[in-house]
Amino acid sequence: MDDSGSDPAARSHLGAPLVELEHVNKHFGELHVLQDINLTVRRGEVLVVIGPSGSGKSTLCRAINRLETIDDGEIRIDGEPLPAEGRDLARLRSDVGMVFQSFNLFAHKSVLDNVTLGPRKVRKVSASKAREDGLARLDRVGVKNQADKFPAQLSGGQQQRVAIARSLAMQPKVMLFDEPTSALDPEMINEVLDVMVQLAKEGMTMIVVTHEMGFARKAADRVVFMADGQIVEENTPEEFFTRPRSDRAKDFLSKILAH
Repeated sequence: MDDSGSDPAARSHLGAPLVELEHVNKHFGELHVLQDINLTVRRGEVLVVIGPSGSGKSTLCRAINRLETIDDGEIRIDGEPLPAEGRDLARLRSDVGMVFQSFNLFAHKSVLDNVTLGPRKVRKVSASKAREDGLARLDRVGVKNQADKFPAQLSGGQQQRVAIARSLAMQPKVMLFDEPTSALDPEMINEVLDVMVQLAKEGMTMIVVTHEMGFARKAADRVVFMADGQIVEENTPEEFFTRPRSDRAKDFLSKILAH
């Protein structure tokens, strides 16, 4: 799908294509979870992916990071096709930050060690530089004062912000968020979303799978609505939420916006 539904003026700040999916298909057995997906995300764009459970949103997110293989089609990051495996894949993965529902922090390492591990091991940054940068990243997400604690000593919202800092420490070209607030208590959701809104304002390229419609309205350049493994429609948040074109989207919005 192209961007024809989007307002060109609203998207004029965006750069060249950064993440490109062409005719991407994925099956889990008989289930066709990604059906001929075509999608381009430009540098500096915040793309929010929404839709009912089982629509393929998380699989789409994971395929972009090669956490899920695809059956056919092509995914490119900054013009380079995703390698199947090996060192090239590891290098490309380091350009793609990923924040999951579960925080996936190393329980036996301090918060600061969690953030500095990737830069030291993958980017070969010195320990002192990694520490300096790590503290800056933790400060950016509002948990610098927790640097010496272990993840279990933090709230869920704090742990998720550490996970965001850990991804930022790798200086990724694009950040993927797979329902980053769905495991959090309600009072912790906004502290994570606030960090994400700030990242969006700073120009981070982001692909966000979420149920948080307020975030989609506030931070997205474009909303993609998925159902049954397909991109059903895409548009600016304003257009999508006020004038959805497809019956599937109208039905979905009527159910979630009624509460």
